[in-house]
Amino acid sequence: MSSEDQRSYWRSSLRVLFGILAVWFVAAYGCSVIFRTWLDENAPRIGNAPFGFWMAQQGSIAIFVVLLVTYAFLMNRLDKRFGYDKEST
Repeated sequence: MSSEDQRSYWRSSLRVLFGILAVWFVAAYGCSVIFRTWLDENAPRIGNAPFGFWMAQQGSIAIFVVLLVTYAFLMNRLDKRFGYDKEST
């Protein structure tokens, strides 16, 4: 693999990582802390709990699980594109 391909792979993997981290930050900090009051007032209730409270307690955990699956999928696809997958070794 050439040096340019390695740099391209590194840039692509960092782009995936920073995208996942941005979603994580918005879900964990934004919905749970910054926008909690606004979500409580303007979003529908989940069961008997306001949406902001639900996001702080349960919703962010569900989003984290989705982010893990998304990260694995995107990195596997990136590995295949650059020849780092299991089949090519």
